[in-house]
Parts: sequence; structure tokens; C-alpha cells
Amino acid sequence: MQFEHLIEINDPLNPLIDTLTREQLWRGLVLRAETPKLFIPWLDECNLLARQEHQLSRALRYNALLIHDQVTFTPQQSVRYEVPAQTDIPASSLVMTIEEPQAGALFVRFAYDTGTSDDDMDAFYNEFRRSAYQEADIDTIRIIRELAEEGRLERPV
Repeated sequence: MQFEHLIEINDPLNPLIDTLTREQLWRGLVLRAETPKLFIPWLDECNLLARQEHQLSRALRYNALLIHDQVTFTPQQSVRYEVPAQTDIPASSLVMTIEEPQAGALFVRFAYDTGTSDDDMDAFYNEFRRSAYQEADIDTIRIIRELAEEGRLERPV
């Protein structure tokens, strides 16, 4: 299943929403990769196995399920999560891309490829997955906003 959606970060027509800078947004997306337990409360453990300049290898444990993935950073532009096929899990990916069609008008595009089909048998489950992914992504942006308000996104990444 392939699925993508866009979340608006700065809305100039809504004065109730604090504006985030591109740098704050970027730091928040990097923090999600480096410290995922801040964003995924049901994650039991995350071990960083290797770190390079623009890449992380991680082991994520959800109860008895262990998932290895690799995260690739394109600074100030995108974060790509890749899960290779393992045990009963097909290869999958998530790319979070910062878009700025006009100065200060920030969006994040979330693009998923679950490695599963879009056939009719999976239609119910795929719709459930889409909804769950979208809610998790909305939560990601909410948490980034909270971290920015607390001043935790001010240091360089």
C-alpha cells in the first residue's frame, strides 16, 4: 500500500497557532528519529546500533517484536525510514519531506510504502492503516510544537 498526506505547519490565517521555523521543524523531525520514545509511547525500547553523518541504524522493540530499520537524513529537507524485510514483516518505508512553497509556508509530506498490496481483500485493513498513520503524524507535529514551545528545539542538530 502506498499512501501520502500533507500536514500544514504554519497557517498565516490562524493566529492561534505558533509559527515554527524550518530549523525547529527539522530539529523536531531529527529528534523523532533519534529519540522515538518521545513520539511513540507504545515503543518499549530503541537502540541506536550505528551512526554516520546522515544515517542511523536502529533496533526498535515493541513488546516481543524487534524491528531493525535505517534512517537517512537529507539535512533541512527529508527524513527517510527504511525497514528491510524481516521475519513476517515486508520491506517498507516512510519519507517525511519538508515543503516550503512560499517563504515561511511550511508543510510536511508523509509518504508511506508498506510493502503490501492495495487489493480488495486488504481494503479494510489498509484504510485502518491510513487512518492510524495519519493520526500518528498529526501527533508527531503536535509533539514538535510542544517541544518548540518548551525551547527544546533551539540547539543545532
